Amino acid sequence: MSEQSVAEYRIEDLAHHSGATVRTIRAYQDRGLLPKPERRGRANVYGSNHLARLRQIADLLDRGYTLASIKELLEAWDTGRGLGGVLGLVAEVQGPWTDEEAARITRAELDGKFGGKPDEAAVAEAVDLGVLERVPGRDDEFLVPSPQELAVAAELYAAGVPLTAISGHLRELRGQVEHIASRFLEFTSEHVFARYLGHRPPTDADAAEAASLVRRLRPLAQQTVDAELARAMRTFATRHLQQHLGSEGPPPVDREPRSVALPPETMRAVLRLVGQENAAAFITAATEREVQARTLDTLASKGSNSGQFDQRA
Repeated sequence: MSEQSVAEYRIEDLAHHSGATVRTIRAYQDRGLLPKPERRGRANVYGSNHLARLRQIADLLDRGYTLASIKELLEAWDTGRGLGGVLGLVAEVQGPWTDEEAARITRAELDGKFGGKPDEAAVAEAVDLGVLERVPGRDDEFLVPSPQELAVAAELYAAGVPLTAISGHLRELRGQVEHIASRFLEFTSEHVFARYLGHRPPTDADAAEAASLVRRLRPLAQQTVDAELARAMRTFATRHLQQHLGSEGPPPVDREPRSVALPPETMRAVLRLVGQENAAAFITAATEREVQARTLDTLASKGSNSGQFDQRA
């Protein structure tokens, strides 16, 4: 029995051709994801449209959609709005966001990059972080999603950084980068994509336009982060070097304003005392006064210890 010659299926045949179970097919029917079969006597008969719908559902599930979202998309499809643009947008978002290609590395090569001695704990940590992926059926080989990331780790290790410190730094860095990515997504969603994706599901034309914008805007996040990272590294590396070399003259003054969280009760007391318009000036003056007082105390303490401060004077 072939799909081409047979356009009618019993539920068991439909399950066989679609890869879904009989129980799953019935669940989809109950949720309205699958059209009801034709009733013939005491038997239910399914057609090629049911098979196509099951394959659509499987494809959308693989792309990360929930069943509730799939139902909305399929309803749009049934009313003639189309899924081509939506699926194109999904493919654009879920596609590679870098030109870097994954590679493979043997266990011997991996050990050679990190001291030549097997370290099971370090390998497990790398797998947990996604730096390495195990290859099914190959205990002596790993997939490396980002060879650049692994190369950085190897260079840091060669420079004397312990593996535990490298993995800890990566976890911290990943959290910060994910925050940046989230903020960039919120920013572009609000100012760019809201007009295309404000209705659910989007029209075929709007989804296609959004996919085109993703292609154009995709490099911007990395370009911005690269530029800002270069600026920050130059600033902090220069300052760090000056401090360690003991360069003469005062250290660079950080004139950029910074936010400081104050306890709510402290802020309420300040507002009651000087009002909203004078709160910032009051806090600044109080801080400077405290710094000056502590500086005077330190100088007095040093003078007393060195015998330069005569208590009889």
